[in-house]
Amino acid sequence: MKKLFLISALILFGANILFAQTQKIGYVDSQVILNQLPEAIKAQGDLDALSNKWSAHIDTMTAEYQNALADYQKKANTMPEKEKLAVQQKLVNQEQAIIDYRKEKFSQGTGEIYKKQDEIFTPVKNKIYQAIKEVAKKEDMKFVFDKAGDVVLLFADPQYDITYKVLDKLKTGGK
Repeated sequence: MKKLFLISALILFGANILFAQTQKIGYVDSQVILNQLPEAIKAQGDLDALSNKWSAHIDTMTAEYQNALADYQKKANTMPEKEKLAVQQKLVNQEQAIIDYRKEKFSQGTGEIYKKQDEIFTPVKNKIYQAIKEVAKKEDMKFVFDKAGDVVLLFADPQYDITYKVLDKLKTGGK
């Protein structure tokens, strides 16, 4: 009985090794693709331009607030109490407007910049994923990892790097 169990275990272990050896695995460096793909470069440029526009608006709002605050501090001693309160309220409202605008545009996960990023990059990502899928099928790969992603890839044999094959497919339109 022990011999039968041992033989069965060896056969299963051997089959697993044989199966594992027939599986092709590849990887891509998505950062290389994003840095070289014209659509991704344009998408990043569009996103950066939007972010810069919003940041410039925040800078303008902040400068106006700081000027108003400095003006208030110069005149505060000579202002009537009622006018002081009105100016203080205006300053508080300006400061809150800056905070609200920054939150609306740049708040982590919910800000408009993240929504725009999804909107702008979704077609690019879909195109990249499709090219990866096609190259992987052509190369008969069962798994493809992203070297630049959250998956920790401690070692990768360059012969399994399909980054440039995917990039070529994207740039040539699948030819």
